Amino acid sequence: MGPSAQAQTDVAAEEMVPAGRFWGRKMLLSLLLLIICPSSFLSIKVSPLIERISDHKDFKKLLRTRNNVLVLYSKSASVAEQQLKLLSNIAQDVKGRATLSWIDCGDGESRKLCKKVKVDPSKKPNGLELLHYKDGTFHTEYNRPNTYKSLVAFLRDPEGAPLWEENPEAKDVVHIDNEKELRKLLKKEDRPLLMMFYAPWCGVCKRLMPSYQQAATNLKGSYVLAGMNIHPPEFDRLKEEYNVKGYPTVLYFEKGKYMFNFEKYGASANDIADWLKNPQPPIPEAPEVAWAEQDNAVYHLTDADFDQFVTEHPSVLVMFYAPWCGHCKNMKPDYEKAAEKLHAESGVGVLAAVDATVHRAVSERFHVTGFPTVKYFENGEEKYTVPHLRTEQKIVEWMHNPEAPPPPEPSWDEKPSSVLHLVGEEFREALKKKKHSLVMFYAPWCPHCKSSVPDFTTAADTFKDDRKIAYGAVDCTKEKNQGVCKQEGVEGFPTFNYYNYGKFSEKYNGERTESGFVGFIKTLRERDQVKLGKKKDEL
Repeated sequence: MGPSAQAQTDVAAEEMVPAGRFWGRKMLLSLLLLIICPSSFLSIKVSPLIERISDHKDFKKLLRTRNNVLVLYSKSASVAEQQLKLLSNIAQDVKGRATLSWIDCGDGESRKLCKKVKVDPSKKPNGLELLHYKDGTFHTEYNRPNTYKSLVAFLRDPEGAPLWEENPEAKDVVHIDNEKELRKLLKKEDRPLLMMFYAPWCGVCKRLMPSYQQAATNLKGSYVLAGMNIHPPEFDRLKEEYNVKGYPTVLYFEKGKYMFNFEKYGASANDIADWLKNPQPPIPEAPEVAWAEQDNAVYHLTDADFDQFVTEHPSVLVMFYAPWCGHCKNMKPDYEKAAEKLHAESGVGVLAAVDATVHRAVSERFHVTGFPTVKYFENGEEKYTVPHLRTEQKIVEWMHNPEAPPPPEPSWDEKPSSVLHLVGEEFREALKKKKHSLVMFYAPWCPHCKSSVPDFTTAADTFKDDRKIAYGAVDCTKEKNQGVCKQEGVEGFPTFNYYNYGKFSEKYNGERTESGFVGFIKTLRERDQVKLGKKKDEL
């Protein structure tokens, strides 16, 4: 059957409508649909890692279960589009360390949520507000630059210092992010250039930065002053290429060619400017006279004469050292004075020294692994290792009455405690079994580590009966642990990381006290109990 007469009439009538009026109707209909259902006309691509929240209960659950949360509040979906694109890229980079969420305050149920939490992004010029929540509560409004680099740095360490390029006074420093940018700058730049390789935690770098950035402003147009955080492990090749042994390392380039280093780390802005007007290579320090060549009362022994000397002298104290060793240098003056005093007496004994970096055979024979190592020989035979002898007075007194030294204090990992001392590959496997793990990355020589050890150990004992909680420790000076420490982002000692079933969650930046370490884990455990109680109620 064909169309009805009425249908034919309707078609004919529509064909008679002028084109302008027809399209006007379509546009009006589209606008009405957009008002009724705005989100259906938006094609915003949002990462699945960004959690969209509209319900107050879901929001509270998010804060209760996540410790590092950045929330984007928007007055509408459309104004959030560009910010969501940026956050979608960031979400992958901070996965496992931070959570990103979006609340559209202009959309139905979400509007009620925004009122409950008293956030109104419509009062902001751009209709957006970024708020950060830490450990279940509001922490701070994000007010750093709205850039990928700054946001990632903030989410990795919400309480850390801003990036150098975020300082408005450093606007004239050329900030380099990667090796490709560095190569490009060196290739295209004809002006004289200073490049500061630095680490964010470096104290000397921080003291130089104000002068450096002021010089960059004063010399703008004539010279280029650049900076690059070269500490991350991905820049190891660059560090090797430019012989970066410490921070800061400041290099001078002319037409992209490296000339020499700038080594005035306490320089003012004027000092830097004056140096650039007449750049000169650093004056080499006078070569240090080897200890063995200096005139003193210490006998300097070699692989060839060591055995004969200790046989001919019935009482000999020997210091095995390395020329570069700081502790050895500190001990040398006392050792020399003690040698002079003993030399003036008869039948007491003599002091000798061995450069273990040169005379390796004798050093290896006596198992010398650290510097300084002090050993006592009696009638040609090794009798004691005496690590407690460091000062002139103690050395002289001991040589008058040589006796067995007190037993060495056991290292932390040798003392019984509830702390899990993790080594190499067992690190991740051991933590996978624990719901909450607080791990201390340390170095035995680090004074801040030493002061934290008693409180950390006591905190571990508090939870010793809870099989789901662990306090772990990793000695980063051990060869097997160096890869682990690098992988876990350890840049200084001590570093405390929190893990959930072996997965990194956040850095611990609380107090390094027993109450701080215990309170942190207790808060996490209490949240677990609240969550479990709610699940039971739902069932």
